[in-house]
Amino acid sequence: MESALTARDRVGVQDFVLLENYNSEAAFIENLRRRFGENLIYTYIGSVLVSVNPYKELEIYSKQQMDRYRGVSFYEISPHIYAVSDNTYRAMRTERKDQCILISGESGAGKTEASKKILLYYAVTCPTNDHMAALGDRLLQSNPVLEAFGNAKTLRNDNSSRFGKYMDVQFDFRGAPVGGHILNYLLEKSRVVHQNHGERNFHIFYQLLDGGDDNLLNTLDLERNPQNYHYLVKGNCPRLSSVSDKNNWKVVMKALPIIGFTEEEKLLNIIGSVLHLGNTQFGEGEEGETYITTETQINNIAKLLGVDGSALREALTHKKLTAKGEEMISPLNFEQAVSARDALAKAVYGRTFTWLVEKINHIMLWGLLDIYGFEVLQHNSFEQFCINYCNEKLQQLFIELTLRSEQEEYETEGIAWETVQYFDNKIICDLIEEKHKGIISILDEECLRPGETCDVSFLEKLEDTLGGHPHFVTHKLANGKTRRVMSREEFRLLHYAGEVNYNAATQFKNSLMKLMEILMSKEPSYVRCIKPNDAKQPGRFDEVLVRHQVKYLGLMENLRVRRAGFAYRRRFEAFLQRYKPLCPETWPNWHGRLADGVLTLVNHLGYKAEEYKLGRSKIFIRFPKTLFTTEDALEAKKPDIVIMIQSGWRGMKARRRAKRRRQAADLIRRFIKGFIYRHEEYCPENEYFLDHVRYSFLKNLRKNLPKSVLDKSWPTPPPSLVEASEHLRRLHMRNMVIKYCRRVQPEWKKQMMQKVEASEIFKDQKDSYPQSVGRLFLDSRLEREQINLKVVQTLGNDKVQYGVAVIKYDRRGFKPRPRQLLLTNTFAVLVDRTKIKQRIDYAALRGISVSSLSDGMFVLHMPSEDNKQKGDVVLQCTHVIELVTKLAMMANKVNYVNISPGSIRFAVARGKEGIIDFVRGSELKVAKGKRGHLLVVSQRQF
Repeated sequence: MESALTARDRVGVQDFVLLENYNSEAAFIENLRRRFGENLIYTYIGSVLVSVNPYKELEIYSKQQMDRYRGVSFYEISPHIYAVSDNTYRAMRTERKDQCILISGESGAGKTEASKKILLYYAVTCPTNDHMAALGDRLLQSNPVLEAFGNAKTLRNDNSSRFGKYMDVQFDFRGAPVGGHILNYLLEKSRVVHQNHGERNFHIFYQLLDGGDDNLLNTLDLERNPQNYHYLVKGNCPRLSSVSDKNNWKVVMKALPIIGFTEEEKLLNIIGSVLHLGNTQFGEGEEGETYITTETQINNIAKLLGVDGSALREALTHKKLTAKGEEMISPLNFEQAVSARDALAKAVYGRTFTWLVEKINHIMLWGLLDIYGFEVLQHNSFEQFCINYCNEKLQQLFIELTLRSEQEEYETEGIAWETVQYFDNKIICDLIEEKHKGIISILDEECLRPGETCDVSFLEKLEDTLGGHPHFVTHKLANGKTRRVMSREEFRLLHYAGEVNYNAATQFKNSLMKLMEILMSKEPSYVRCIKPNDAKQPGRFDEVLVRHQVKYLGLMENLRVRRAGFAYRRRFEAFLQRYKPLCPETWPNWHGRLADGVLTLVNHLGYKAEEYKLGRSKIFIRFPKTLFTTEDALEAKKPDIVIMIQSGWRGMKARRRAKRRRQAADLIRRFIKGFIYRHEEYCPENEYFLDHVRYSFLKNLRKNLPKSVLDKSWPTPPPSLVEASEHLRRLHMRNMVIKYCRRVQPEWKKQMMQKVEASEIFKDQKDSYPQSVGRLFLDSRLEREQINLKVVQTLGNDKVQYGVAVIKYDRRGFKPRPRQLLLTNTFAVLVDRTKIKQRIDYAALRGISVSSLSDGMFVLHMPSEDNKQKGDVVLQCTHVIELVTKLAMMANKVNYVNISPGSIRFAVARGKEGIIDFVRGSELKVAKGKRGHLLVVSQRQF
């Protein structure tokens, strides 16, 4: 804030507390006007932000502006809504206490826009991830939806909020937004059926008619012209020059799916049904009974709401009374039927809006409060009464919390407090809400009274109960001058913001009390919005209108509260950091206690005792002129400081440059000296030292030589013996390998060669391979006596190299048949007892297929053009890894082994094909499957 004091003559002061004539309302408004003329719409009153609606877009809300205010102390730079947002956020994180931001002002002052700027700031600047970014997007997209359904054009504001909303934004321990919740208060449901001249219904109706496509309007049985609908013509304002309903419709339709709405929820059906309800007309019979003359509308409403048409017709034209368990149905007269229709329209829209807010809550702790502004209309109904009651309660809260926080700060800092006289509006709040004697209690009592009730009886009851109250006036109780401007059906309340006549609610009172409890539990920040003119024109400043708002918002009282004690306060470290150049003892750094440093500084500046006080952690300055004098002295001192900083910086750069030069020269000298020394002839001492290094390394190496080819350790050599050490390591390894190979027996060598081949084929490919590693491969799985002598004679000179029992499966029916598989050096034979059933030449073998599971199935693929073969051979063996390895090595077909993960295809005679399917199960099973395939269930390996 101090940085802008030098421009105060042109743009005014950024904080009203610094006004010299702080008791002058004219000086206050002149400061507002001067800043407004320079497009400086934000000004502080201490920690309270005053915002003047510019009625135009300003280039002060960019991402660069957000970064400028992010993490910066509240008073360091110019006032802004982002400063309040960031200060609240940082207070929440550092103090771990819930915060709330109260935004108040009359209708059209810019409260809703302020709340949107705050939400945008949090969505952009808070830490986030993909999930939180989506949440922030939904939070922002909820605004246009709520505005469409809850905002409308009034005489004072083209986008006036016709409901109050309190929005909770919830953060995790890192300060990232993780959710939100919206509480809505008092939707102005009467606007659905009636609007004053020059006003409109809720935006969504016009957006639907102007922006909805033809198919949607045909589905809802609607026409584009809003003049055709009874609920949209009352205000005689179907179009707005400043608003594009078609473009806003696109924004709403884009936002709905983002925040979780689906077409199945038929939200627009309800909106269309309300328009049809407004066009429902009634006729009156000879005996006074009412009937519906527009059956088409009833059918449309029933279709859109999904209700029975006859039941709807009955509800609009008859009333039902229940007494002692008996029901009585009687017809409504014409006026009652119209009232019932309008009441239904209001109820349908009101419940839809409540459901809409609850739906948004499902997808979403600061608090952000945006409610109606104070309203004084030509005809002020129950809605305006509740709106102004809510503003009274918030004004009372503002005064209480402002005074309390001010007092607490002075008490904490040990500073004496001077009492300030201010208007306490508690007397008006009690007039409205006091139990048994307040207006709301009297209204509830009158509504519950048996018999016919009317405005006249209600006014009489108010006069009897509240007749002597200074803030309550009726036609009967008023003086002659006041009677001339009041009708007999009105009563007047003297609010803090002005006098309001009402044409003659506990539920709203209770919800408002709940809101007050929520706000009282949080640390508050305030934004007070001001409307510069009623015409909504940029650049126009209506001094009379602004003065009225300054008065009823209590801004002068708030300023006097801040100035009653001291105009300026800062923590010791901030004050000393800014003004330390003005005192030689504190410049450039103060190393003692902060309080002593501040005292030294103010004594050097010549502060008088009555101009300041030192608290426990802050300095308080009473008069703005004291601060201005100090700031002017700092401005005068800045050229000297700049010269001092420049000379210091240049000296530091020169010293660094000289130091780098010295280091470079030293490095070059050492490199040259080293180069010369390394290329000189060795002296006897050098030769002796190198001999000693070699001898020591070799002696150590002899003691630590690896004892096995698996031991990869090796002593670290000195730099001069790195190359020799590597040669020795390779020679030693080669020597150990030769010795090991000489000790290996031929049988063991053959075993290892087979194991290596098995590893190449099956490692990480077949489930049963790990269990086979530790088992030796045998020369044969059949004893010599198990091979029939006749078969041996038939083989002749081809000796059996390996034999194993297998199961062969028929190619067609998959019938299992026990066989022996005998391997020779050039072929394999399948033997059935004494007879050779099939000979398989290795040269003709096209491949071997095995599954990846733990089963023992394998297929030998034969050439299809060989007429001697009947197709591929399907076999099963318990030693499949051993058998396939030996077969692949004997046939030289190692690269022809195929391991299939799911199924194996095999050839049947005459070009047909069969399939084996492999699955995991609890036990091994081989059977014919449902699709005609051979199904092999393999046990799971654990």
